[in-house]
Amino acid sequence: MQYSASSQWRRNRPGEKAKAQAPVSSVGEERAILLGFTMIAFSILMYFVVGIVVVKPSFHSDWGEATNCSLIKAELLMGLTSYPCLQVFVDITAFGRRARLHYDEVVVNLNPECFYTPKSQQNKSELVEEAQKITEFWLSKQGQVVRCHPSMGRHPEDVILNRRYTLHLALQCLVWPSLMLFGGGLLVGLVKLTQCLAHLCTEINTREGGEGGQAMLTQGKLYHLLSCRPGSPSIEQDPGS
Repeated sequence: MQYSASSQWRRNRPGEKAKAQAPVSSVGEERAILLGFTMIAFSILMYFVVGIVVVKPSFHSDWGEATNCSLIKAELLMGLTSYPCLQVFVDITAFGRRARLHYDEVVVNLNPECFYTPKSQQNKSELVEEAQKITEFWLSKQGQVVRCHPSMGRHPEDVILNRRYTLHLALQCLVWPSLMLFGGGLLVGLVKLTQCLAHLCTEINTREGGEGGQAMLTQGKLYHLLSCRPGSPSIEQDPGS
């Protein structure tokens, strides 16, 4: 029994306690970090795609702000192309010039001569019937004022009704990559913060265990000296003998 104190101190040595309580990353933490970095990678990829497809055309658009345009004429031409060609002309009030009207900038690039472009392959009679309906609609609007976007660069003789690529659309498309990037960064940050707090708690417990171990060692040495003094009762002797 005289070695019980020293043996108890050995079982509670600071090194062994720190080794037993050292924080180890769990499977859940590793998966959370992997998910966070995956979200960050996908958000960066989405930034590149959205930037090329939407943001760049929005900032480098040739079409100005909407202005008033007065509808002058709408005529249906046959034989100009393989399908009926509807041309609509307007007068740009702010610039005082005449221009061809198109639906959006994509139509201008596909067919700069005509307002009407069929969406599907149909027979000629159906194309003519559809083109006539659109022509009648614009003839009913003749003399009225519509909002149109004049060209500031490559298409001075054209205007469009709607801008497909706008700053508002670019900001909307950037919302989801931004949320994914923020979520991934927040997830990784929270896991790292949890690991740092666990490591800090382990260091505090290790220091407290080291101080307790030194106290137990001192008590064990003192107990051993007292048990070895001449005339002192032996620890191993049976008290009842």
